[in-house]
Amino acid sequence: MARGPFVLVIDDDPGIRTLLRRGLSTAGYRVRDVEPGRGALACISARHFDLVVLNVDFPVGGGPEPIRAVRELSPMPILAMSVHAKEDALVKAPDTGADDYVQKPFAMEEVLARVRALLRRRARELGRPVQVVAGSGDLEIDLLHRHVRSHGHEVLLTVKPYEVLRVLAEGADRVLTHEEILRAVWGARRAGRVQLRMAIWQLRRKLEADPAHPQYILTEIGVGYRLELRKRAKRDDQANTPRAASEDA
Repeated sequence: MARGPFVLVIDDDPGIRTLLRRGLSTAGYRVRDVEPGRGALACISARHFDLVVLNVDFPVGGGPEPIRAVRELSPMPILAMSVHAKEDALVKAPDTGADDYVQKPFAMEEVLARVRALLRRRARELGRPVQVVAGSGDLEIDLLHRHVRSHGHEVLLTVKPYEVLRVLAEGADRVLTHEEILRAVWGARRAGRVQLRMAIWQLRRKLEADPAHPQYILTEIGVGYRLELRKRAKRDDQANTPRAASEDA
């Protein structure tokens, strides 16, 4: 069962709600999806959610109004979705309380990347440890509760490998140089690259299905390392698409 941040999806299209629920759940998030209206607002009032993905293209009562309604009830990040991303309704969304937007049709990869970015930003604003959920169910990293799971099993990490993983997760999908990682993990007590390589080796041994051919913790030769989440999410989304299409047909 996913133990990641709780995401609420509000959309009047059942197919879109299903797609987002599957994509977010596969990535390790807890998800609830509802139709727009009073029921959605009551849901927000009754439960704590970490983020809402909100369609603003409702035939009645769309545009900035649902954003304002959600913002009046909760300070959680709002990811607005619309086919009119370049038009006034969504360009002005931040002025009404939205934190970011995605244009329809969307790629699940982009939605996951924006969700992660909004959750990281919100955690920093609150002075909390950043919570990152990674992977396709094969890898789950919860920095808020210091939980790491690989292929359904809890992973126990010693201090330095865990700290290296934390730094990689907070900078997910971008290359971090050797120096950046060393400075963040070892600080003034500077370690050499041998210690870093040992930590990476231990992480791969515990997290990767095949440590010799890693899928998550990638080496950028001569530069550093990268925790890859976006391409993994995209591959998982593509793998699930045919089945989803046949079930929803």
